[in-house]
Amino acid sequence: MTRKQLELSGAGARLIRAPGVFDGLSARVAASIGFDALYVTGYGVSFSLGHPDAGLITYSEMVERVAVIADVTDIPLICDADTGFGGVANIRRTVRGYESAGAAAIQIEDQIAPKKCGHTDGRLVAPVEEMVTRIKVATDSRKSDRTLIIARTDARTTLGLTEAIDRAHQYAQAGADILFIEAPESVEELAQITSSLRGPLLVNMVVRGKTPMVSAQHLQEMGFAIAIYPSIGFASIAQTLAVAYRHLRESPDALEFPVSFYGEGEPPGALHRLAGFPEVWDLERRFEIRK
Repeated sequence: MTRKQLELSGAGARLIRAPGVFDGLSARVAASIGFDALYVTGYGVSFSLGHPDAGLITYSEMVERVAVIADVTDIPLICDADTGFGGVANIRRTVRGYESAGAAAIQIEDQIAPKKCGHTDGRLVAPVEEMVTRIKVATDSRKSDRTLIIARTDARTTLGLTEAIDRAHQYAQAGADILFIEAPESVEELAQITSSLRGPLLVNMVVRGKTPMVSAQHLQEMGFAIAIYPSIGFASIAQTLAVAYRHLRESPDALEFPVSFYGEGEPPGALHRLAGFPEVWDLERRFEIRK
């Protein structure tokens, strides 16, 4: 499958909105709807493996999931790579592995262990110099300049917005292609970020997170280039599973479920199409072995 790169336009360009995906199913659903980019969320991958987003999953688990998602869609993938999963050698391996797996943009943050979800408290950040080194290693390790490096700082929550903006300036000077200040706490802070920084900026829209939810139009007008929505998929799936399983538990003889994807047409045709069966059937017809 031909891999598309993430295309960033100049000032005033349309905001890129990227929903969070975490496995082949979520990627297929998002691709069927149509987006300019998808966000491979570490929280979502952790959750799908039964763990909280607390630095518990490994490079191997993440890069394998990036490859699974890249295999079912050619939409550019923005991929969460935590802190790079270790020292400079780990960061090099992470960038090269993610790039080979199909990442169009790789997000590296300035947290230190124990790494935490960006919208929880108690996150600790590395010295600026350490993160600058992470970025330099990341940009040096990629095989293509079209693979973008996103520098995320988590400094806002513990050190304040001024420190976070200052760090972002230094990360840009170190070579980061996209800047990401995690968890600003008001619309005014969002506006201060875009008025203080140049270059493509990413914002994280987490439902009931530390950052207020803002419309795509407003984010675009403020000057953000990318908005990620990591939780919208896995939160909806968790709720839908709870509804379906509870219905089955409480009404074991029911023939109809309260949630159905099938839509128009003869069930389960729509679900089969989403899963990719038509491609398999077409391949079997083309290469049928006649006995």
